[in-house]
Amino acid sequence: MPRPPKSSAGKPSAGKLQVDPRAWLRGLPKAELHLHLEGSITPETLIELSHRNDAAPLTPAAAQAIYHYTDFASFLLSFKAITERLHSAADYELITFRMVRDLAAQGVRHAEVYVSFGILYHFGRLDVDEVFAAIERGRIRAEAEFGTTVLWLIDAVRHFGVEEAARTFRKAAELHRDHPSVAGIGIGGDEARGPADGFRELYAEAKAAGLHLTAHAGETTGPPSIWAALNIGAERIGHALSAQLDPELLDILVERQIPLELNVTSNLRTGCCTSIDTHPVHMYFERGLMITLNSDDPPMFGSTLLDEYVLVHRHFELSLDHMRELAANSIEASFLPPPRKLALLAEVEQYSP
Repeated sequence: MPRPPKSSAGKPSAGKLQVDPRAWLRGLPKAELHLHLEGSITPETLIELSHRNDAAPLTPAAAQAIYHYTDFASFLLSFKAITERLHSAADYELITFRMVRDLAAQGVRHAEVYVSFGILYHFGRLDVDEVFAAIERGRIRAEAEFGTTVLWLIDAVRHFGVEEAARTFRKAAELHRDHPSVAGIGIGGDEARGPADGFRELYAEAKAAGLHLTAHAGETTGPPSIWAALNIGAERIGHALSAQLDPELLDILVERQIPLELNVTSNLRTGCCTSIDTHPVHMYFERGLMITLNSDDPPMFGSTLLDEYVLVHRHFELSLDHMRELAANSIEASFLPPPRKLALLAEVEQYSP
């Protein structure tokens, strides 16, 4: 539940400091827990990839057009158009390095990033092991240069079916044995065409293999999708937008302190939420849910994690001390080992620009 932030004796709280909020929020140590590697590709990088890989490279106008859509279904088509420009393992290394660079510029100290093995297996254009080796090279190089750490969440596409997801889950377990950077698994894609209940056995296998469990749920469908994700063992819920419709579910989320990976601008841009005033982020915070702020697919939604912090601070009039609380939530909800969590939480508590 939201807790009053601690402060050193004699030190004014963040909300009383005469500072520029955006600058303060940029410096605030924080984690990003819901970010898709493929969705981190900027239009500029997409044009570069197109020049590498397309017979007729995208013009700037054509590239920008891909980032415009009208609803969740057309968003998925835009996402597909972007991933189709990834033709080689080297492309994945490039986007990984640039993603970490962009996160570091926002004050993000740690990120847990979804990478869609489900798409790689479904379309069969690239070797999964080669892609993983490439994103690891990009991660290691970027961590050394920028200091922001990354853990991978291997993502299956739920509407491709349980059988295809099994291949993704088992590859994640195999990689986890040798690579501590592979921390967990999840299911993304169309909730309506891939109910979570069908993935129960795969989640049990993944848990037994030592993987953390996440699930996109309640983004485009109602509370039953979130209940189903909880029932198959999800430790964190991505989006959870429709939880607001079920008081009993809200009580359970508060009682269990299940971390929610909220994505405000994403929900607005895909049409899953009709207006910012009806977004439940503030109500969830007041009710004591364990919420975190995230960017999902930043260039596709025109909002970085820093932008999300600024938006929530300004629109919902949360104090900077409340924003410090949300940053602490992001660290607590991460899959980092306890010593690193404690060190980052201390940085959040002591932060004073």
